Amino acid sequence: MERTQIDDEYSYLQHVYAHAPFGIAMITRKGIWVKANPALTRILGYSVEELKKKRFDKLIYPDDLQRNISQLKALLQNYPEQNEIEVEGRYVRKDGRIVWASVHISLMPDKAGTPQYYIVTVNDISQNKAAEQKLQETVERYTSLKRYNHDAIISLDLNGNILNANTRAEQMTGCHVSEMAGRSIARFIGERNLQRVLREALDNPAIEQEINTIRHKDGHMVEVITTLAPIIINNKNVGFYIIAKDFTEQRQLIMAKELAENTNKAKSEFLAMMSHEIRTPMNGVIGMTDLLETTTELDDEQKEYIEIIRKSGETLLAIINDILDFSKVEAGMTELQEDELDVKLCIQETLDVLSARASAKQLEMSFSVDEDIPELLYGDSKRLKQVLMNLVGNAVKFTLHGGITVSARKLYEEGDLVNLEFKVSDTGIGIPDNKLEAIFEPFSQVDNFMTRNYEGTGLGLAISKKLVNVMGGSIWVEKKEGPGTTFVFTVLLRKYDQPRNPKDCKDQHKSDADPLNILIAEDNEINQIVLRKMLEKQGHTVTVVTNGHDVLRTVEQSSYDVVFMDVQMPGLNGLEATRKLRASLPKDKCPMIVAVTANALKEDRDICLTAGMDDYISKPVKSQPVLAVLERVIRERELKTR
Repeated sequence: MERTQIDDEYSYLQHVYAHAPFGIAMITRKGIWVKANPALTRILGYSVEELKKKRFDKLIYPDDLQRNISQLKALLQNYPEQNEIEVEGRYVRKDGRIVWASVHISLMPDKAGTPQYYIVTVNDISQNKAAEQKLQETVERYTSLKRYNHDAIISLDLNGNILNANTRAEQMTGCHVSEMAGRSIARFIGERNLQRVLREALDNPAIEQEINTIRHKDGHMVEVITTLAPIIINNKNVGFYIIAKDFTEQRQLIMAKELAENTNKAKSEFLAMMSHEIRTPMNGVIGMTDLLETTTELDDEQKEYIEIIRKSGETLLAIINDILDFSKVEAGMTELQEDELDVKLCIQETLDVLSARASAKQLEMSFSVDEDIPELLYGDSKRLKQVLMNLVGNAVKFTLHGGITVSARKLYEEGDLVNLEFKVSDTGIGIPDNKLEAIFEPFSQVDNFMTRNYEGTGLGLAISKKLVNVMGGSIWVEKKEGPGTTFVFTVLLRKYDQPRNPKDCKDQHKSDADPLNILIAEDNEINQIVLRKMLEKQGHTVTVVTNGHDVLRTVEQSSYDVVFMDVQMPGLNGLEATRKLRASLPKDKCPMIVAVTANALKEDRDICLTAGMDDYISKPVKSQPVLAVLERVIRERELKTR
């Protein structure tokens, strides 16, 4: 072969190697890259130098690795009878994206015929795979829609012959798909209707209204509401869908609904009457019990008996009140008593009432109100608090660990109306999916599935739903995975333009002593606001940080009289931050450190004091223990200055 011809062939091969649209590489049997053409570097995103530093198997998507290794082992074992394979799989680019590739691998032997290198060609088929996946998803969506539809769906060709049908169509006609396929739909809808469908369906939508029955295999007629839909492929009509809803079932449902409504109305009237009859003597029982406790001398045993009677009476009265309230709502007798309404105050008062129960279970309660909600609105604050009380009360009842969060946000304003959304979230036992639809029904209790571990009438949520509806809103449960429950409800309130009544504005007591310089270490924004406002209203200067590292930096830069230290914080928790402060500052320069925690057991208090904290208050934070801490700081400061 002449030199010129050899050079031309070499140039040709070099050109193909450099400009081929597919990747070409030489790799050792150990997976070390020897050569890679430009197309391969574009496909994988690595330069040749970077590839030479990585083993080939490190680029294979982890789920595909074992299959690739098995195929290569088989290739080596079957050599020389087999010297090449085709594989399809995923590879990881430098930027982390996944590339689908069709890969051809052949063995290149040395002069002795021993396999020495893999010659690899790589075609990027990611776009093809994406298109296949979209097509598959479309087919699966269509199949699922058809298979699980509650209506009968039958597809026809342009001659009226049945092509396919779903399970509901089989039930409605009594025929399996195999019995229907290829036969005329006329056996089910009549020849006249079929001819009108074929002639007029594209131009006359009223045709579907005339198909109001489907003939069952046994001869009886099924009343239906029918929809006709043309099947269009490549802009050409190739057939029709007949979609038939069984109106017999719908009519039965309507009748059952009317019967249930009448039954509920009668039940509500009966409950209202009976509740009133029971309430009168119950007031006597409770009133007389109260007189016995407050106006007569009782020994310890008698006091115990009277206390049991009083608590039992109050429990029974609470149940009666629930029934009365529900009966009034059911009868449409609930009227809203609208006046000025402070959203933040409604939530705060609700949490205050339930704080003792929450503290007894060591539950943390917090709330947030978006800043764009007006300070005052016009609505029924009593009814709003009743809904909140029911939801938060349930949250406390069904939560063993963690806490409850209440939030309010504005959805929209329209004219003088303001639509608000409230959320009550807890970390409790949660609600099974199969119970979600029933929990707002009267006398239905969340814990029926739990062997009655929790007492109550089962009316709280039903009453809440009715009250929310009266206030122009709705209520539901957010679906979520894992434990915990989030109730969401909306209400419509009106804007309130009048100024707040001066008699409602009470001056907050401020300390006559010099204000203190106070640091709050708390990562929860709501808890920050509550404690900061509580302290600032006393006239003190407050700084807020969110973690233990910031505590150390802030105390190093400024002098503080007291630090309210949250125990659980990100980065550096309150206990570690306290230890570091005590170790780094002289005793006379170190501020008083007060633990603030949701844990209220004696062991938790001991842990905080052992870490070097001076005092301990539990969440939810109330003003009385905070004021007690401040008074202690002020007294100690006065003693030092004498």
